[in-house]
Amino acid sequence: MATKTSSKTAANKRKSAASKTTKFPKETYVKWYKDMLLMRKFEEKAGQLYIQQKFGGFCHLYIGQEAVVAGTVSASRPDDKHMTAYRDHAHPIGLGTDPRVLMAELYGKSTGCSKGKGGSMHFFDKSKNFMGGHGIVGAQIAMGAGVAFAEKYNNTDNVAFVSMGDGAVRQGALHETFNMAMNWKLPVIFIIENNNYAMGTSVERTTNVTDLSKIGLSYEMPSFAVNGMSPEAVHEAIAEATDRARRGDGPTLLDIRTYRYKGHSMSDPQKYRTKEEVAEWQEQDPIEHCLNVIKENNFLSESEIKEIQDWVKNEVEESVKFAEESPFPEAEELYKDVYQQEDYPFIREY
Repeated sequence: MATKTSSKTAANKRKSAASKTTKFPKETYVKWYKDMLLMRKFEEKAGQLYIQQKFGGFCHLYIGQEAVVAGTVSASRPDDKHMTAYRDHAHPIGLGTDPRVLMAELYGKSTGCSKGKGGSMHFFDKSKNFMGGHGIVGAQIAMGAGVAFAEKYNNTDNVAFVSMGDGAVRQGALHETFNMAMNWKLPVIFIIENNNYAMGTSVERTTNVTDLSKIGLSYEMPSFAVNGMSPEAVHEAIAEATDRARRGDGPTLLDIRTYRYKGHSMSDPQKYRTKEEVAEWQEQDPIEHCLNVIKENNFLSESEIKEIQDWVKNEVEESVKFAEESPFPEAEELYKDVYQQEDYPFIREY
């Protein structure tokens, strides 16, 4: 639960955080701001379009949690592998996927990143090493260890990043995976995107171990709690964990404490929390923080900031236009991509 903070106090904290001395260079803050703003505006537009019934199915927005993706991507390498659960729109955006193909996927169009077959919960982008959003709660945990095993088997120094929600840590597969990952010293970083409520039940109501970073300790897995509203804190934690993995010292568990400003999904009435609590977390907004740092340090002029904002607005508008004008998949697409025919010649198409 957030601690009550007055608007004046929060403003002072933001001003203090945006001091003249920064841990990261101008380029990093500008990229964080640009990427997180694109994530936010894409999600806001997706929410609007969903209400307008432009597309159906489930839709889980990432608004408020952007610093987790921004800090993870800035501390990783292009050849590293990333996967997450069904709240998966921001991850490929952070990795550089064209938002047009993501919006087209929401629409179920053939030009989408999963050819219109996956929808909101199943984004993939092999070219960016985004190994997908996964609709089954916790399924990606074991898959991520498998990807890490492949990297180790092939003698690369790549790392697998596996994101999950605080509700997914209740899955039994997590414990089996943690045991194997530590036993085999797999290069995997387990990221709990801990927004405190899973679908709508607080961490306090599902476990007496409310510090989720302790879950890894029984496996002697290095485990840490991280401020998920700070891209700086996320970057530093990820960088330390990836150094450990690349050295061959195995996995790390990061309990990254963040907050979603919207409901679990578009149908969530959010009766389990107060508007005041949401507002308190919004005072820690990572996008506003980066903008304040940029302004306080004169990293960009007002016109340059406006250029970024206009670029983001245009990217989102173009993504909608692209999705609207793209065709739906042909009926025969139902029978494609189910099996890889070359590997399994005994399977025939019907």
